[in-house]
Amino acid sequence: MNFPDTRDRALIKLHEFVRRVGGYSSNRNHVIPHHENVSCLSAAIRHRLLTEWEVAEAPLTRYAASTVEKFTQEVYWRAYWKGWLSLRPQVWDDYLEGIEEHSDADKIRQGKGPVAVMNGFARELIETGYLHNHSRMWFAGYWVHVARLPWQLGAKFFQDHLLDFDPASNTLSWRWVAGLQTPGKTYLPRRTNIEKYLASPLLDPYGLDLLENPTAVMPENVGRPEVTRPLMPRVEVPQDGKVLWIHEEDLNPESSPLGAYRPSKIVVTGEFCGKSKLQKDWLIAALDDVARRAGKHYDASVEHVDDLIAWVRENGEAEIVAMRPEVGPLHDRLDSFKKAGLKLSLLVRPEDRYLRSLARSGFFGFWKKLRLRMASGDFPTSEQQELF
Repeated sequence: MNFPDTRDRALIKLHEFVRRVGGYSSNRNHVIPHHENVSCLSAAIRHRLLTEWEVAEAPLTRYAASTVEKFTQEVYWRAYWKGWLSLRPQVWDDYLEGIEEHSDADKIRQGKGPVAVMNGFARELIETGYLHNHSRMWFAGYWVHVARLPWQLGAKFFQDHLLDFDPASNTLSWRWVAGLQTPGKTYLPRRTNIEKYLASPLLDPYGLDLLENPTAVMPENVGRPEVTRPLMPRVEVPQDGKVLWIHEEDLNPESSPLGAYRPSKIVVTGEFCGKSKLQKDWLIAALDDVARRAGKHYDASVEHVDDLIAWVRENGEAEIVAMRPEVGPLHDRLDSFKKAGLKLSLLVRPEDRYLRSLARSGFFGFWKKLRLRMASGDFPTSEQQELF
């Protein structure tokens, strides 16, 4: 397994995958050893060593847009989930508040449950930091509807181990499996589906009889979360000379609105609390990479910082420029930064602001509008073309 942790390695892997992406639509649901049917670039995209647009654009040098549309859709599902949650941040808060331990969860997390393939998925998650999307769906459906465990606890299991953990796509996908994201719709893991798409070397039949006719656990009183944050603060790029803060939410500042900025110095931080060893190791390498690239690009000194607030106080710096973190753990810390006296100028990529404006309802409405925009050649969008 190879999950690139530098921008150069991610670009190499992207261009290698482009040669195979023509078969993505027909092969992507098949779970095979080493996962060669998919790009394995999700961690790089999630932390923006690569941008979504770079990944979506790369296959178009070789294939027609219609040939690779399914791949492009999958790239932008992540952007859709981020936009949807950004409009409704209370859903993230509700998830955090709903996490409670359950006595039956440990066996399944340790790979000691009654269904062998699910045990294999649990072990793979812990040992590699990755699961194929189809495996994630099967495991989540098993956790919620067969093991009858709280979806929040399963989502936290993924959060604690996935290299590509994304607060939006992880939380909202688990909500979808549990019947909360799209009221009345759940996802059930069925033996026939697993036997069809799971490669024979990975298919242990022990316990699959439990998945012959699973019954969904239907949640009660499901409502559609309201949009509570329709507008994002619009912040212009400030004058040069302030401290540039680079964090794990966006490890490609060169391609952001801050690409031409001239900082006085650069600080690089990572959130390591609660992360697995694999997650920490991947992030350390990625932060080292962005520090090297940023020092060269901005011709400024770069410092790795464990505690941003303490560093600011020690160095007498209060004005910080950064890309705005998406809803999630780092975003939750912004209030504490402001209370500590940090003056934060947080910018949003124009394409993110545009895509957020399309995420008010379902994905396929979002995709229809985005596809037309992409076909016109008018994407990524500029500041003047934003809807909000």
